Amino acid sequence: MKRLCLLLAAALAIVAQLATASPPAANDPATDPEAERMLQVQTASGGWPKTLAGRALDYARPFDDRDRAALDRPDRPDDATLDNDATVREIAHLAGAWRRTGNPAYRDAAVRGVDYLLAAQYANGGWPQFHPDTSGYRAQVTFNDYAMTRAVGLLQDIAEGQGDLAALTPARGQAARGAVDRAIALILDLQVRIDDVPTIWAAQYDPATLQPATARSYELPSLATAESVGIVRLLMRQPAPSPRIVAAIEAACAWFAKHGLADTAVERIGRAGARPRDVRLVAQPGTTTWARFYDLSRQRPLLVDRGGVVVASLAQLSAERRTGYAWYGTWPAPLLHEALPAWRARAAGAAPADNP
Repeated sequence: MKRLCLLLAAALAIVAQLATASPPAANDPATDPEAERMLQVQTASGGWPKTLAGRALDYARPFDDRDRAALDRPDRPDDATLDNDATVREIAHLAGAWRRTGNPAYRDAAVRGVDYLLAAQYANGGWPQFHPDTSGYRAQVTFNDYAMTRAVGLLQDIAEGQGDLAALTPARGQAARGAVDRAIALILDLQVRIDDVPTIWAAQYDPATLQPATARSYELPSLATAESVGIVRLLMRQPAPSPRIVAAIEAACAWFAKHGLADTAVERIGRAGARPRDVRLVAQPGTTTWARFYDLSRQRPLLVDRGGVVVASLAQLSAERRTGYAWYGTWPAPLLHEALPAWRARAAGAAPADNP
């Protein structure tokens, strides 16, 4: 009997608590956990950093005390960047979160992110790797790791009303179109010519002279294959391509076809998914491999150790650089065998544009 009375009293207490509790507001917006973390990380300039508290940003992981301490620092730097897909991925995610939840905070943050991209673009049409901190090589017009091409692609999605980003088109579509046009014009101008023959693109350029430039000590001025594949794909995306765009694409693809290492593959020694113990080139019939970088004179593979020391082969690189950087890869292969034929078929049926 005593136990029954205690259970009854507890039940009455719960009922009373529920009766007096404030119900959630009917118009409270839904939330997205990752988008909520993006709101916290967005910098004063409107962009996003690539790290927090010294670690790569992972929005799927709840912030811990170390993260919160970094966010609460009164002297927190504005280290917004395009490196490692930063800023572009947040804008895209927030636009999708706004579509799914209707939460206006996500739309507003995404628009601020687009405004960051528009403000960071140089008058010449390029983007620095970081903005507003353009110290050192952060100021360079940066294609390295696809920084600029991702930004242009996202702005083109907004201009064209593609997918989730169509939610941003009414507010920023016209400005995005202008930014894309300036970027494409610059890209065409930056295609490296050697002995007056167009080749591909460098990974980064001096923002004033627009000449290929050095970034990290082992990233010397050179032709960059992986980044150039991304640039060609961006050019292939342009509707009704102008003669200049067509010529740039064809020249780059001809260069790729000429400079691959036939019957050669990269062998990574060690456990799959982990950093390899070693890397070497091996014979493999039917496989074509390209160096990540080629020099600007002889157009031969360029391998550089820390300190800017040029070496003749993978074996001569320090073990740390040999296994810690993608010196060789097959980036152009899908472009040449799949994307190029499909693009030629589309281009043949499109009316050419006058510009750029």
